[in-house]
Amino acid sequence: MQINTHFSNLNSDASELKRVAIYARVSTTEQAEEGYSIDEQTRILNEWCNQHGFKVYKEYVDRGISGKSITGRPALQQLLIDAKRKEFDIVLVWKMNRLARNILDLLKIVNLLEQKNIAFRSYSESYETATPSGKLQFHMMAAIAEFERGNIAENVKMGMLARAKEGSWNGGQVLGYDTVEVNSENKKRKNTKLIINEKEAQTVRRIFELYTQGHGYKSIANKVNKEGHRSKKGGLFAINTIKTILTNPIYIGFIRYNVRRDWNAKRRNNINPDPVLVKGHHEPIISKEIWEKAQSLLKNRSNRPNRVHSGEFPLTGLMKCPVCGAGMVLGRTTNKNKDGSKRVLEYYVCGAWKNKGTSACNSNAVRTEYADDYVINRIATLASSDKLINDVVARINSGMNQKAAPLQKEYESLKKTLNSIQVKKEKVFELYEEGLIEKGELSERLEKLKEEKRLLEDRLAPLELELGEGIQKEVTFELVSEVMKDFVLSYKNSITTEQKKQLLSLLIKQITIGKDRKIESIQIQLNNDIVRHFSKKGEEKLSGDDDFSSSFSVVFAI
Repeated sequence: MQINTHFSNLNSDASELKRVAIYARVSTTEQAEEGYSIDEQTRILNEWCNQHGFKVYKEYVDRGISGKSITGRPALQQLLIDAKRKEFDIVLVWKMNRLARNILDLLKIVNLLEQKNIAFRSYSESYETATPSGKLQFHMMAAIAEFERGNIAENVKMGMLARAKEGSWNGGQVLGYDTVEVNSENKKRKNTKLIINEKEAQTVRRIFELYTQGHGYKSIANKVNKEGHRSKKGGLFAINTIKTILTNPIYIGFIRYNVRRDWNAKRRNNINPDPVLVKGHHEPIISKEIWEKAQSLLKNRSNRPNRVHSGEFPLTGLMKCPVCGAGMVLGRTTNKNKDGSKRVLEYYVCGAWKNKGTSACNSNAVRTEYADDYVINRIATLASSDKLINDVVARINSGMNQKAAPLQKEYESLKKTLNSIQVKKEKVFELYEEGLIEKGELSERLEKLKEEKRLLEDRLAPLELELGEGIQKEVTFELVSEVMKDFVLSYKNSITTEQKKQLLSLLIKQITIGKDRKIESIQIQLNNDIVRHFSKKGEEKLSGDDDFSSSFSVVFAI
């Protein structure tokens, strides 16, 4: 039999390659159209393991999930975690595309397995990666699998485009309608149509009504949220949601499709100048007159020039709302002076409030002048004070030591035990050479020591990861001082607001506000990127010291 012949070379290594991880996956479409069954995949793979005398370590199963990406597959992610711990010796799949359809994803996974000396086997395609010819075949099959995925994607895209041109709905949720399945001659492909959801349709009509009455996006969001209207998923309405509804021709009975091209690669940046726009098979929610009035208002408002305000606001996003934790954004109010002139006041306000209104949060405004000056002056004061830097260094190192001490203690204990295994091995060999034990007992004792060593290494691996391949060395006064002083100098020399904002975003993790709307703390982050950016000596330290090279990262408040 071909498969038995192909895998016969594993029998000689049966003592080494015993534990098999079975991975099975099927998407809903594949199961419906091609008859791929999870249960059938695992049954066949379990039978193969039994025939070859291998032990099934665990079955990793992703049901109803596409193979397009390796993310979003919990079973595969768990398999990769267990592979790093060397929990098994072989990964076995029914077919290579069960693991991944993208050749780069396949190569990444197989490379990770090879680093841990874990073999990869495909049952139905009769190949493995343990030999040069097997690797060549693997690369060829991976390329073919990706080619197949590309063809499938192209065919699906063409089918959806054709449906849209016929006025059919291509699925997906939209406020105001329910998507229901309809009978189709093609049993392999589900057809759907839109039926008005009257409760949601009232919300859509209300949004158009308010807009045509002169309300802006934020005013509408605030109003409908207070009135109890909710989005399709039960959330609050935001400014962008309101704008999307007002510009969606689905509400006057049209289907618009292919607005954005190459979504996976370019997301929102590749707008199609000529999307599909045809009369749909569904009932409209909005009358033509209301739609045209809304579009006319949208066009007139979009032609208005944006107001220009002077000032720099580098702390947007870094400051956090003291109530809901959302990032603070810029807000403005206009006051009238006694002489009749107008004065614009600028604040950092809660982003959730600005976007969704008082149903989400309150403004919790902080004057920009106060916040900007306070943060820059506080950082400058720290940079110029040896005493403050010494206090910060002491706090950082104390916290690091408290966290690392119990882990380090366990790590050193396991290392000591691991080193003692070599001594035990030498003693066993001495007993054999002196004729005190037989060859059979020698092999048995060595096998036990080997298993003990493997278990210790498995326990050490996550500890080493958590400790950053050893205890992170203490942060020095010189390192913190140089980083802070270089930051202040770079900030002063920055010409544009964007440059200043980038510098602050690099150094500051977040700024917290108290209930009195005063700045409570500025959380400074130190990591590899920051040290390399602001400290030449620190960069040399990172490149020459393994203890800092992998996971140097600390946060402290000032």
